[in-house]
Amino acid sequence: MVTTVYTVIGNPLYCHLLFGDVNQRKSGKENIKKMTNKDKPVVEWKKENESYRRKKMVKQIVRDIFFLGQPSEPATKADIQVGKDLQDTLQANRERCVGMAANMIGVKKNIIIVNMGFMDVVMFNPVIVSKRDMYETEEGCLSLDGVRKTTRYQEIEVDYYDFNWKKQRQKLSGWTAQICQHEIDHLSGKII
Repeated sequence: MVTTVYTVIGNPLYCHLLFGDVNQRKSGKENIKKMTNKDKPVVEWKKENESYRRKKMVKQIVRDIFFLGQPSEPATKADIQVGKDLQDTLQANRERCVGMAANMIGVKKNIIIVNMGFMDVVMFNPVIVSKRDMYETEEGCLSLDGVRKTTRYQEIEVDYYDFNWKKQRQKLSGWTAQICQHEIDHLSGKII
């Protein structure tokens, strides 16, 4: 029998999202034990030939213009997994993509992911609250062929919820602001 110990930094909710509901995995052959080690939860599984690590969920890119042209609905805490699916799918398409909206993976929810150079940020229910310095540019999209002309703003401010469902406000400029605007357009069904 193999014993594996996973240490999860953060709160038990993260542990639940990463490994699923540990109480549902309890069976005769598996002994699952939760314990707390001071400030971080520790989860221990005794298992036989089975892994409980979160599996990557790379989704197929939607190219249906009718579907992409429909507005998305507000996201809820129950949509956290969609954010993780966006992370996995963006990672799998890293060479040709810098951001995604949930409708690009077939989910009509207000969720986007934006590459900020050194990290990817998932935004639930993002809203642009201020913008300035309009300019014209050309953009491509993983869901479309070729490039198209569009109007963007050099600087924006965005309100959104993070994975912990805490409200955030981010100031973005330049390329990152352009990516964010493109993905937020997807949420309203606007295609470049």
